[in-house]
Amino acid sequence: MNRRQFLEQSSLSAAALMSSSQLILPDLTENIVVLNPRARVPVSFIIDDSTSLVNLAYYGIPQFQETFPENYKQDWRSLPREIPDSFVMEFIEWCDGQGVKGKYSMVPFPACTGWLHRFIPGWTQQELADSLKLVREYVTPNWDIHPEMMSHTRVVDIKTGLPFPQSGPDYMENWEWSQEKSADELGAYIAYAHQVLKDVGLHCEGITTPGSFARRNRKNLALATLEATRDVHGTEIPHFFRDLYIDPDKSVEPELYHISGLDTNDPRCSVHVIGCTGDWFGGWDGLTPGDVDKFITEDLSSGRMVEVIDKGEPAIMVCHWPGIYYNGEKRGFHIFQEVVSRIHQKYPDQLIWMKNSEIARYWAAKKLSRFQVKAKKEVRIQAPFSCPDYTIQLPFRSKKLVFSHQERQIPLERIDDIQKLKAGTFYPSAKQTICCIDLPKGNSHLEG
Repeated sequence: MNRRQFLEQSSLSAAALMSSSQLILPDLTENIVVLNPRARVPVSFIIDDSTSLVNLAYYGIPQFQETFPENYKQDWRSLPREIPDSFVMEFIEWCDGQGVKGKYSMVPFPACTGWLHRFIPGWTQQELADSLKLVREYVTPNWDIHPEMMSHTRVVDIKTGLPFPQSGPDYMENWEWSQEKSADELGAYIAYAHQVLKDVGLHCEGITTPGSFARRNRKNLALATLEATRDVHGTEIPHFFRDLYIDPDKSVEPELYHISGLDTNDPRCSVHVIGCTGDWFGGWDGLTPGDVDKFITEDLSSGRMVEVIDKGEPAIMVCHWPGIYYNGEKRGFHIFQEVVSRIHQKYPDQLIWMKNSEIARYWAAKKLSRFQVKAKKEVRIQAPFSCPDYTIQLPFRSKKLVFSHQERQIPLERIDDIQKLKAGTFYPSAKQTICCIDLPKGNSHLEG
């Protein structure tokens, strides 16, 4: 499928999948449709169980074994205790060269070894400081930073900063502790984790949940994420990663929770960003060999990434950092490199790599912006959130298009090749016009 065929299929025949805000006019049969950014499919990469220096598998498995000895029989002593910063740099430099973006966890109290804002026994203060500096300077430009709760193992008493003395599923972050907590209780816990990362100079737009954390408590988790992330970091659109779906019949579009204040200066919502793959790289423990073909086959014809991309939904891969490092063998990393090579080969012009926060912002603007047609070729937009690369299919063909906001008028550049679509341009097709703008918060309008 070439670029033009792909876009025609995505914007016309699959409009129901890609649209959100629609207005059917009395005298028109077409809709206003919000397309994906630049009419491309968002792609992202979620990295779980990462932090500074500590290999969470090495320190976490014995704690999991204590809770469920029948399920965790790995020889954890054979694993390296550290995932070195030299590998972090190798990975990030390769990703930067490929345009890869995503989410990178920074567990604040990794497996209860030590605090990122204090010290971690087994490493010097300088080693920890250098590791945090690496993340601030080289990881954050293209990766969101999330706390993955506090320790990813034992629940921490936020009054003392120590793990609770009790053990068992009710006092492990991965299992039961969070399932019946109120939004306030979850919010206080999340805010504590956020504050640790803020103290070491890491800004967060969202959170990641470890294991089954709040699996049966999503609404309270969503509200807790909204309040805690706004309170600590001032984040406008908090998001969280809780679930991944590999069922081909289940949508992986982001979900919006707790929407309020759309007509005020303080609009609010929480966005659930959903993964679309299992960890088929190297497993959470770095002991489970992965499989490239589960993502995309060698002939580029099938695989989970193909399924999701062809549907036009965000294709967000999920991995665990110990499996990417794979005990120094880097098997997971090599699989990821091949996956990226294959999807770039199959979709050379159809993808756009985005951070999780960028996907969350786009979907909030996509779902919550409202449209009004005032004349045959004039569309007014009321947007609670600003959004770059906002892409709209208008129900008319226009030879010119002007975008206006407040006192400023911006003539959009007409392009004759949809591959060139970017903010400030428009592409007229047979009966519609596809335009791409940097959408401002508030009122604006397009006039043809």
